Amino acid sequence: MLYELGTVGMVCPFPLIEAQKKMEELNPGDELKIDFDCTQATEAIPNWAAQQNYPVTSYEQLDDASWTITVQKA
Repeated sequence: MLYELGTVGMVCPFPLIEAQKKMEELNPGDELKIDFDCTQATEAIPNWAAQQNYPVTSYEQLDDASWTITVQKA
């Protein structure tokens, strides 16, 4: 199942903190799509996913200052 987490407008580190909290609620195989506009999260979220062995299934820059990433709970 795909869940969405909108963190646009949140300053770092809150997009990552919110993603961590939401991911705890998900079942293995579920995916979390995170929309964010905090430049620090462009590294922090993929690094956290790698540390947790969560595959990143999608990652794209939407415009000059916003991104979307989808992380799967392993």
